[in-house]
Amino acid sequence: MPTTTIPLLPCLDVDRTVDFYAALGFTVTHRQERPYLYLALTLADVELHFKQPPPGVDPADELTGGCLVVVDDVVPFHRQFAAGLRARHGRVLATGRPRLARLRLGQSRFCVFDPSGNVVLFVDRNEPDVEYGGSTELTGLAKAHDNVRIFRDFKNDDVLAARALDAALNRHGANGSRIDVARALADRAELAVALGDAATADRVRRELSDMHLSDGERAQIVTELTALEQIDEWMAH
Repeated sequence: MPTTTIPLLPCLDVDRTVDFYAALGFTVTHRQERPYLYLALTLADVELHFKQPPPGVDPADELTGGCLVVVDDVVPFHRQFAAGLRARHGRVLATGRPRLARLRLGQSRFCVFDPSGNVVLFVDRNEPDVEYGGSTELTGLAKAHDNVRIFRDFKNDDVLAARALDAALNRHGANGSRIDVARALADRAELAVALGDAATADRVRRELSDMHLSDGERAQIVTELTALEQIDEWMAH
C-alpha cells in the first residue's frame, strides 16, 4: 500500500478554522474537541489535520505551523479559494489573518494563512529552480529585479522586496533599458499597493505613465502590467 503523509497543525480556534477552510471548499471529515482536540479537513486529495497548540503560541507571528501542498497547477486552487472567500465574505481576505496571498500571472506558488497562524503553501509540481541573487543570464537592473521576485514570491516578504527594488532602481535605473526600468516601476507600484503605501504607488505610477510606453513595449511587460492592474481589485475591502 502507498505511504500517506498528512500534516498535523496546531489549532487555536476550531470554529474559526472550520469557517475559514469551509469558505475555501474544504469539508470536515472529523471534528472532536473532547477529551482532546482533533480536526480533519479535506479538499479533493488534500488533507489537513489539526490538534491542540502548545502553550505560548502567538498566531500573529505566523510561525505556528505549516505544510507544502504540491499540485499540478496552482491556478485553479487559487481561483477557487478567491471565489469561495468572495461568496462567504463579499471580498477576498487579502490582508490580516486569515488571508489568501495574491497570485500573479506566471507565479508558481501561493500561501494560505489560517486563523491560527499556520501557513499552507500551494506549489506547482514543475516549479523551476530559483537562482538566488538573480539569474546568471541577466545583468544590472534586470538581474537585481529578478532577485526581487524571490523575496516577493518565495520569501513572501513584500517589505524586503520593495526595499530591494528601490535599491536596484537607485543603483541601476540610470543605465537600465527602457523595458527593464518600466518592468521594475510596474512591480514597484504593485508592491506599494500591496503594502498599503498609496503615496508611493501614485508616484511610481506617474513615473511609469510619463515613460509613454508604446504598444510594443507594453506587450513586453504584460506580466507586470497585468499584476499592477489586478492589485487594486485584490486589495479592495
